[in-house]
Amino acid sequence: MIDFTNIEKYKENNRIEAKKAIGGLPRSIWETYSAFANTLGGIILLGVEEYADKSLHPVDLPDPEKLIKDFWDIVNNANKVSANILSDKDVTIENIDGKHIVAIRVPRAQRSDKPVYIDGNPLSGSYRRNGEGDYKCTKEEVGAMMRDAAIKTQDMLVLENMELDAFDYDSVKRYRIRMKTYRPGHVWEELEDVEFLYKLGAVGRSSDGKMHPTAAGLLMFGYEYEIVKEFPAYFLDYQEQFDPNTRWTDRIVSSSGDWSGNVYDFYFRVYNKITQDIKVPFKLEGGDRIDDTPVHKALREALANCLINADYYGRQGLVIIKKKDVITLSNPGGFRIDVEAAKSGGVSDPRNSTLIKMFNLIDVGERAGSGIPNIFSVWKKQGWSAPVINESFEPDRITLSLTLGESSDKKQAIKSSDKKRATKTVAYREAIVAYLTENVSAKCSELSTLIGISDSRTRAVLSKMIEDNILVTEGENRNRVYKLKA
Repeated sequence: MIDFTNIEKYKENNRIEAKKAIGGLPRSIWETYSAFANTLGGIILLGVEEYADKSLHPVDLPDPEKLIKDFWDIVNNANKVSANILSDKDVTIENIDGKHIVAIRVPRAQRSDKPVYIDGNPLSGSYRRNGEGDYKCTKEEVGAMMRDAAIKTQDMLVLENMELDAFDYDSVKRYRIRMKTYRPGHVWEELEDVEFLYKLGAVGRSSDGKMHPTAAGLLMFGYEYEIVKEFPAYFLDYQEQFDPNTRWTDRIVSSSGDWSGNVYDFYFRVYNKITQDIKVPFKLEGGDRIDDTPVHKALREALANCLINADYYGRQGLVIIKKKDVITLSNPGGFRIDVEAAKSGGVSDPRNSTLIKMFNLIDVGERAGSGIPNIFSVWKKQGWSAPVINESFEPDRITLSLTLGESSDKKQAIKSSDKKRATKTVAYREAIVAYLTENVSAKCSELSTLIGISDSRTRAVLSKMIEDNILVTEGENRNRVYKLKA
């Protein structure tokens, strides 16, 4: 939320757009409206100009009420704007030292409303926001938003051009054995494979009455060379990067040809890799040792979420990287709900609802939106640095970073609890805010040089500022940048 009494401290960024608007509604306002709605939301300030030093200043609108009336007339015109996602409270007149401006708070649109476009054409009238302003969406971005807007999730599609020999029935057998272990006596237990797959949602009946794989069934149990016929960009990649002198020390890829390459087999191959270094305390239950901990369960959730919420039509594939002290899970596709809502829990809107059903039946994943909150809770109880969720665009992508080990903030507190260290941390934060107010975005290395501490300590400060809703990130790995949250 903007503090209007200190508006000169703000700069235009990915969440703030200022327009002088003395002559009426600027035409470019609708591109910005579309861009904010299709990205992370933002605030449009009318009656505010940007000085040469990039600072914002009110100019006093002569008739803000008329400006608001004109805005409502046009935003409700379906020939101009595809969806009005605002309520009355989102458009207000603000008085800054006797000067009147109009503030239009544009929320992130619900997936059912996306893409929010202008001038009647989603392909030419859909925009998104980056640090430099509004840009026209690519055909790929528009297509991804349209797929997510559908009532049926994309994995429900019956693939009439494929036959049941696209399945690796050894994968199906392994799945059925695991399901029998976790759900003994289930009513589907004695069914033949095809009938079992039909009940599971892996097979569907086409208009001619014949059975064909569904998208979910193909992803879960198909051979990789069959999967890429429907999902050309499909690629699953797990890397262990323990040695800085080599690109990876171990790797699993779906295209290797020496295993099925499907989602089900990838899950268990990778889960065993990412948990092999997790310490398991000695614990007995009913005479049997329990080799499971909250961290194991949280990692199951993280891996399942990554696979379940991927847009398999999207570019760049699904990539999981394990280093000595951090695991990153990155999948194509944006969030279908607000990131903060996902962290809070209770809201579930998976991109592939049939996949989540399949995983649930073998005791993997949660359906009620508790997966991400549980991961954050477990990491907090361990005293580890909070997980970091990053959503990037061009193309849409979600990355979850999980640090394994003691929080940098906690280590710092143990080493020094005196007021001097706390004062330094405040100074670091203030310097970062000042720099990002001037420069819109910056990499960790830039900010590390700015405040004069190591990259690792800078990342700890930045992570805490993200937790405190001061900063957001865009991009990933070496391309990750930090911005002020509007």
